[in-house]
Amino acid sequence: MHIPIRPIRLRPTGAGLLLALLLAAGCGRGPAGTWYRGNTHTHSLWSDGDLAPEGVVARYREAGYHFLVLTDHDIFQTGERWYRVSEEGKGKLTPQRIADLTRVFGPGWIEERAVAGRREMRLKTFTELQARFEEPGVFLLVPGHEISDGAEGRPLHFNALNTTRIVPQARRATMAASLTADVAAFERERAGSDHPMLLHLNHPNWHWAQTARDLAQEADLHFFEVYNASTGCNNAGDATHPSTDGMWDQALILRLEGNRPLLYGVATDDAHNYFQRGPDVSPPLRGWIWVRAGALQADSLMTAMARGDFYASTGVELTEVRHDRRSYRVTIAAEPEVTYTTLFIGTRRGAGAPVGEVLLETTRNPAVYRFQGDERYVRVKVVSSKPEPDPAVPGDMERAWTQPVVPPGRR
Repeated sequence: MHIPIRPIRLRPTGAGLLLALLLAAGCGRGPAGTWYRGNTHTHSLWSDGDLAPEGVVARYREAGYHFLVLTDHDIFQTGERWYRVSEEGKGKLTPQRIADLTRVFGPGWIEERAVAGRREMRLKTFTELQARFEEPGVFLLVPGHEISDGAEGRPLHFNALNTTRIVPQARRATMAASLTADVAAFERERAGSDHPMLLHLNHPNWHWAQTARDLAQEADLHFFEVYNASTGCNNAGDATHPSTDGMWDQALILRLEGNRPLLYGVATDDAHNYFQRGPDVSPPLRGWIWVRAGALQADSLMTAMARGDFYASTGVELTEVRHDRRSYRVTIAAEPEVTYTTLFIGTRRGAGAPVGEVLLETTRNPAVYRFQGDERYVRVKVVSSKPEPDPAVPGDMERAWTQPVVPPGRR
């Protein structure tokens, strides 16, 4: 299946456009351009979300996001798709929800029909969503989908970003073989494309599906979800499983020892539930990334992410992320009466060196770590004293994660 990508078109929307422009103007600027906020893992009625795609996109646009990838399972938002209405009011699409969509989007937006006496609503396509929501420099939809594979009774899911064809599931007998085949299938698609595409592995601790060794296995796998806000994703690990943070450090060392590229971490919503909040559901607006790119264009965003010029967040905002031969520096957009603890995390050279130790902990802003010369890599995690407004796990504080770097000349 192929999805066409066309240039975005201007569609003024009054006060909503003004708000988005103000939000965009407030983004920090760095050496490579402007910081753009986006989410790369979201679902709609096209697969297993509980809201029509236009409602999903509207939530993110109105919240000030600059880009969104609708990653429905193994499908693009293309072609004619009708969704049955639950007249009893117990399903995902009810008469009341259709009425709400009509109120928001206006008369004539909703298209309905009756089949065998049952009411159905047509789902909007990707190109229709582009025409309704995209604004140059303000909001962008990036095509993508979730590859929903599995092996050995465990899920193996990836998100393919900026791709225009469905990448098929490998369905091999073992986790290792499936992972290799899925990444290879994506690489074949990427190699045949004329624009940059990215692949990230999703929720490794969901059903304890992947290990650090799995994350280190494939040289062509460059991204994973260090934070997934969906229910049951076990980001913090448990007594017998490492956290996703801990997996990251273990995988980084394995990758460096195997002469493989670094692994970068994203934060996502994996949103499915748009009418409920709380730790046992998967609502939107919990985890995102900020990408520093030259323009709000899909190719520019993918290129910036490929070079590691982005960070993950659940609320902490950074205005500067910079490193050179001597130091790694982050500057926090501090809120009044909120404290921020910045952890520079890495692994030193030498037998028996702890993996993922805290090299420096500081509450200074900017926070600066000066390389000592024996670090294999260094990454940054910022933890604030401000609770997340809708935490996936009760008690979680707002955080941010920057990407690991290898000090020059020290790999």
